[in-house]
Amino acid sequence: MNREEYGQQFNDHLLEQYKLYVEMTDRVSTRRSQTNRFYVSLLSGLLALLSLVVSKGGIGQIPAVLFVAVAILGILLCLLWHVNIRVYRQLNWGKFKVINEMEQHLPLQPYDKEWKILQEGKRGRRYLGLSKVEQFVPFIVGLPFLLLLVYSFFK
Repeated sequence: MNREEYGQQFNDHLLEQYKLYVEMTDRVSTRRSQTNRFYVSLLSGLLALLSLVVSKGGIGQIPAVLFVAVAILGILLCLLWHVNIRVYRQLNWGKFKVINEMEQHLPLQPYDKEWKILQEGKRGRRYLGLSKVEQFVPFIVGLPFLLLLVYSFFK
């Protein structure tokens, strides 16, 4: 809907909607960060618990099935974490598309401007993007679980 169809309060309502939408987008980013912390804590705790069990009973006393179970659980959690990261990435992408569209009616388009500056890069270096880096973390955290799974087959 354009300004003429909407009426005199178009600018005021647009600005209020814009502020609310930017705040909602920030909340999604906060939830994303909390989700990442949850998975890091859960997977670290799983490895810590396993190392505690091994240190108390000795590695020879632990049945191989326990190693397999922990390894599979850890790998599945890492895969689920990776899916969560992709979902949050898509959600943020959509939200920033809406913000950019809303900004077309505002005097300054800060998010659009920021994106253009980041894409230009400094000294030939383009912006990599946090979500592109973030997507590799579950695989790196999953390596000990994968090694544990391999180890359990040779135990």
